[in-house]
Amino acid sequence: MKNPKRISAFIAALICISILGGCGNKTDEAGSSETSGETTVVTTAVSVDENAVDPSVPFDLEGGVTDKMYNRALLSEGNTSRLAAAMEKAKKGESITVATIGGSITQGTAASNQNNCYASRFFSWWQEKFPECEVNTVNAGIGGTDSYLGVHRADEQLLSYAPDVVVIEFSVNDTDKTMNKYSYDSLVRKVLSAENEPAVILLFTTQEDGTSLQDVHREIGAAYDLPMISYREAVYPEVAAGTINWKDISPDNIHPNDIGHGIIGQLLSRYLDGVYDSDTASLAAEVTAFDTEGYTNDYYRNARLVNASQTEYTADGFEIGQNKVYSQFPENWISEGGGTLSFDVECQNIGILYLKTTDGKSGTYEVYVDGERKGKLEGDFSGGWGNYAFPKQVLLAKDTEKHTVEIKPAEGSEDKGITILAIMES
Repeated sequence: MKNPKRISAFIAALICISILGGCGNKTDEAGSSETSGETTVVTTAVSVDENAVDPSVPFDLEGGVTDKMYNRALLSEGNTSRLAAAMEKAKKGESITVATIGGSITQGTAASNQNNCYASRFFSWWQEKFPECEVNTVNAGIGGTDSYLGVHRADEQLLSYAPDVVVIEFSVNDTDKTMNKYSYDSLVRKVLSAENEPAVILLFTTQEDGTSLQDVHREIGAAYDLPMISYREAVYPEVAAGTINWKDISPDNIHPNDIGHGIIGQLLSRYLDGVYDSDTASLAAEVTAFDTEGYTNDYYRNARLVNASQTEYTADGFEIGQNKVYSQFPENWISEGGGTLSFDVECQNIGILYLKTTDGKSGTYEVYVDGERKGKLEGDFSGGWGNYAFPKQVLLAKDTEKHTVEIKPAEGSEDKGITILAIMES
C-alpha cells in the first residue's frame, strides 16, 4: 500500500482562526451598490415540510444519517461520469488528487481535530476504497471567505494541483444573491473547465436558522447537471422538528462539531458509495469536455490574485512583507500608519483583498479607480472574532480596460495602518 500524500498548504496556517471566525453573513460592503449594482442579501430562514420528520423519533447521534435525511440531502445525483472516471483511474492504481474548497466549515473549524472534519472524512473514503492507489489531498478551505475570493484563488490554491474530484462549499459565506451568484457560477465553471476534467460535487451547509445561499447555488448546479448534497436539508428539518438539538451538532450558530462533520462525511460517503457500486467503466467512457454555456455572464472567468512581487506599483508609506495570519497570500503591502499605494491594471473587474484586524491599529482606507472614489477598506475589526481576509470589489465593468488604482487613508485614519493582501483581477 502506498502512503497517502496530504497536501496541507492551506491547513497549516489556519489554526489561528477562531471558532466564530469562519463563516456567516459579512457586514462589510463587499457587494454594495456603489460598485456592483443591485444587492440582495439572504437573511431569512427556510420553510420546512412538517411531514418530512417524525417529531416523536429523536435523532440517534451515534446511529448517524437516516435514509430520510439522506434522501432529503441528495438534491441531485447529477452527471456522475467524471466521478466514475476518477474511480476507474484509482482502480487501475494510478494516483489521484481529491480536493475541497470553501470557508471555515471546509477548513475544519469546530472539529476536535483535523481528522474529524468533513474534508478529511471525504479524503478517507478515497484512501480506504482504493488502498493500492496514491490519494493526494488538498484542503483549500479558508475561514471567512466566500466564492468571490474563491474564484480568484482557485487557479493557484486549487487547480494548480490538478484535482480529479473537487467539493465546493460556500453556501453559508456567500450572502449576496447578485454578486455571489456571479462569482459562484464562475468558480464552478473554472473548475469544470480545467484541462484534466475534474468531477465537481456541490455541498450546501447552513446556519442554525436555516439561512444559506443554497437556492441560488442550486440553480447553478442544475444548469450544469452536477451532484448536489445539502447538509441543510439533512439536519434543518430535524432541528425545526426538535429531533435534533442544534447544540449537539454545533458549538455556535454555524460550524459543525465532530458529530456535524460526521453527518456531512456520511452524506458524501453514501453518495460516493452509490457511484462506486454502479457501472463506473461505462459511465467513465461518457466523459466529454465541458462546453456548456454559462448560466450567468461568467464575469470572473479570468479571475486571479496578484501580489506585490507580481505587479509594478508605487508605494509611499507601505512596506513589502508577510502578514502573520495567511501564508496563502504572500508578499503583502503593509502600512503601519498612513501611506499611499497605487498601481495600474488592465482588466474587467477589480477587487482588493485586505486584512481586517482586532488590534485597533488598522484604519479605513479609500480606493480610487481612475481618480473616482469606488469604495473603502475598513481594516478595523475591534471586538470581532479574529483577524481575517476580506475581499472588496471596487469595479465591475463590461469591458477590459486599463485602470489606475490608488489606495490612501480616509479622513481620521492618517495615523492608522492597513495590510493589502493582494489585488483581485478578472
